[in-house]
Amino acid sequence: MTKRKSRSAGPRFAYDGLDRVIHERARLSLLTSLITHAKGLSFSELKEYCALTDGNLNRHLQVLEEARLVTVAKRHDNNRPQTVCRLTPLGRRRYLEYLEVLEQVLLDGSRASSEPEPGSRRHASS
Repeated sequence: MTKRKSRSAGPRFAYDGLDRVIHERARLSLLTSLITHAKGLSFSELKEYCALTDGNLNRHLQVLEEARLVTVAKRHDNNRPQTVCRLTPLGRRRYLEYLEVLEQVLLDGSRASSEPEPGSRRHASS
């Protein structure tokens, strides 16, 4: 279950579920790529999908691995070293919870954008 603040528990648009580890653009891209590939992706595939440099990809994977959202395994394929990244069960659960909160952000934003601004009048068409 997603933990959401009720309107009476805090600021109206405070979204605790927008996890800072996941919310960063590059890490969100990595997790989105990994959730769509259950068997995992190689380092080079992730680099291409997410348009990251080796150094940036390595650093973001390190953050996700420290949070136990992904696993990074080094192996050999045809005598060539290969790094394979996979989403953990915890990573999958937290990603899906994050999406639920993000959906609420979108709904709240959509509702707020359709409300008239304070002090303005809506004109009825003649």
